[in-house]
Amino acid sequence: MNKVFHKIMSLSMAFVVLFSTMSFTIDMHYCGGTLMDTAIFHKVETCGMEMENPLTEGCSIAKTNCCIDEQVVLDGQDELQFHVDKISFEQQVFIASFVYSYINLFESVDNNGSSFEEYEPPLVIKQIFKFDETYLI
Repeated sequence: MNKVFHKIMSLSMAFVVLFSTMSFTIDMHYCGGTLMDTAIFHKVETCGMEMENPLTEGCSIAKTNCCIDEQVVLDGQDELQFHVDKISFEQQVFIASFVYSYINLFESVDNNGSSFEEYEPPLVIKQIFKFDETYLI
């Protein structure tokens, strides 16, 4: 249960860091005060009622354009830079010892081998058990 909670928390913290540093824009198109279209990753589609500029300077149109394009920019946090030159010597020693001890946690230690596998048994010259046998009659 503890491992599952730990994985859920680490995943949620990774998403918090990801979304706090990500920036994006939202494009909106209003036509006559009514929202017609919104877009996040592509250009907004217009309603087709935009007024074009006149070709000559003598011509002018008295009407104002009823369409408005609005853009909302959501900036992410960009102050997450880590400066290595500002770490003191004690902090460097702590980081080095922590990394060394953490890496050694996952090394597999094989203690399954026995120490007598390298040696051969002695040659049997006499059967010692026959010298120590006693028979009850």
